[in-house]
Amino acid sequence: MLNKTIVGGAGNILAPEETDVKENLYLAVNGAWQKTAKIPDDRPRTGGFAELDKGVEETLINDFHEFVKDESKIDNDLLKQAVKLYELVNDTEKLHKYHQKPIINDLRKLAQIKNLQELSDGLADLTKDQFVTPMPLSVDMDMKDTKHNVVYLQGPDLILPNQSYYAEGNESGKALLKKYAEVANHLLAMVGYSLADSQAIVNNALAFDKTLVPIVKTPEEWADDVKTYNPMDFKEFATKSQSVDLKKFIVDTVNVTPEKVINAEPRYLENFDKLVNEATFENVKDWMLVRFLFAKADSLDEEFRQTAGEYQLALRGTKELLSRDKFAYHTVSSYFSEVVGLYYGQKYFGEKAKKDVRQMVEKMIFVYEERLSHNDWLSEDTKKKAVVKLKKMVLKIGYPDNARDIYKKFQIDENASLYDNLAAIEKIKYADELAKITKPVDRTVWLMPGNMVNACYDPLRNDITFPAAILQAPFYSLDQTNSQNFGGIGAVIAHEISHAFDNNGAQFDEFGNINNWWTKADYATFKKLTQKMIDEFEGIPYIGKKVNGTLIVSENIADVGGLRCALEAAKEDDDFSAKQFFLNWARVWRIKSTKQLDEMLLSLDVHAPNILRANVQAQNMDEFYDAFGVTEKDGMWLDEDKRVNIW
Repeated sequence: MLNKTIVGGAGNILAPEETDVKENLYLAVNGAWQKTAKIPDDRPRTGGFAELDKGVEETLINDFHEFVKDESKIDNDLLKQAVKLYELVNDTEKLHKYHQKPIINDLRKLAQIKNLQELSDGLADLTKDQFVTPMPLSVDMDMKDTKHNVVYLQGPDLILPNQSYYAEGNESGKALLKKYAEVANHLLAMVGYSLADSQAIVNNALAFDKTLVPIVKTPEEWADDVKTYNPMDFKEFATKSQSVDLKKFIVDTVNVTPEKVINAEPRYLENFDKLVNEATFENVKDWMLVRFLFAKADSLDEEFRQTAGEYQLALRGTKELLSRDKFAYHTVSSYFSEVVGLYYGQKYFGEKAKKDVRQMVEKMIFVYEERLSHNDWLSEDTKKKAVVKLKKMVLKIGYPDNARDIYKKFQIDENASLYDNLAAIEKIKYADELAKITKPVDRTVWLMPGNMVNACYDPLRNDITFPAAILQAPFYSLDQTNSQNFGGIGAVIAHEISHAFDNNGAQFDEFGNINNWWTKADYATFKKLTQKMIDEFEGIPYIGKKVNGTLIVSENIADVGGLRCALEAAKEDDDFSAKQFFLNWARVWRIKSTKQLDEMLLSLDVHAPNILRANVQAQNMDEFYDAFGVTEKDGMWLDEDKRVNIW
């Protein structure tokens, strides 16, 4: 059976020991590195993904510095605007002169809301102007009709990462709430509030936040995509609150009367009037003010950024904030994401590499099709529909051909504050999102820019995105063997393909609609296999806590499916080496994190801890045992009937 003591013990990455592959694959590959690796003072972790991200950051900061020195090197107008923003963010002297002034009028708007009626009347304007409100509204694809967009409503976020931080006895949560209150009081003082007033405001904000804890969704609940889809007839929805005029709110925000809205958090809507009412109005208003001030502090000046950042340092366990030029790069990369990603992809990746990677993805899809066709537990009817979904999958490799037209509207005013520039962009972006309600869905949108070290699958578009930045060693390199590349980027590619058939993706058809394309018997078998994956990870000890198998099941299904298919593809090469394949699989997951980040991710991340992704998924592959001679006597042994393989 799975030796949870050894695998779980391997999770104690604060005191790693080098060992043999038979005992612990992850530490055999990464143990020496783990002992000496240093987490940068301005980051909560280091390792495979983090090091690549750091390299991209350094490259683009250097390029932006060169553009600032010589604007003639910039060859397109969109990039010129991005560079102007980079320069503005770095002009700390100019921003210090503005200090708190840019945000004062917006804070005054919130402070002058006298009662619940005024909040209700003004909720649409507050939403369109990107204030924090107790009823976030978005417009996105209808999950049962992905040709059209629809209104989604959900509850607000908690101040702390999730409900577990509020639990009795959670010392981390207590310390973080104390730090949050301390920083909030400091920020309020910086914008002119007296100590007595700021303390009252913060106390009210925390009181409202506390009432949200048992009501808003948990990370485990959010991990189930389909349960987000709760359509309500608009007339019925409009009757669900006496505190807020929901009809006026929706119509004034999206400028049309929709036929329906999607209630993403039914429990929150059911309890809305208990949370937001005349008796709680002051708490709600002060919560809006504090949350807004925290959200916007970075865009004022360096003093505000450093002050607000004290909470982020405590939350993530980092020693210092990003330097100003790094902060400038990340600001530009956020607001001009497609522009920066396109520049990076074209310069550092190129069309030839894009074609090469596309061929690798197409090969992996072919392998996946073969495995589906020869699957021994699916009926022929379900197999055919699965293959149709696979063949309809859209591939987005490296970077898009062009940035979307919306970026042409982003004009940086060098004579205005950073706060006002970013607020203007945010309003343009949100107005564009709201306008989608009367437009057909744009399926060409990329969810990730070319400079992001990541990859993703979108079940609503049935597409997979592989940004240029992840297509580097140790994931992919011409200097690595094919076996190593398949253990790296091959497994990542197949992982994303597998998301089309994980516990969430399996409920969407080839066009991204929620649609049951399974036979009843096949889906029952799939559910049993899904439960086996939950059970395999459930309760594994890690950093003094235990893994939640339900929270991470979708990513684990994608991991095991991706590893299985990448392994099958790698085997087709004459020089295939299972050892090289598994060693590089373990290498890409190397990570060293702060205690605070580990704790946060374990409680809310839908991915398993990296060390368990490396070890447990390798244990599911028969080839791993053959390659390294692992037997029942070894720590990496897992009985054959406990090994989980779905795809």
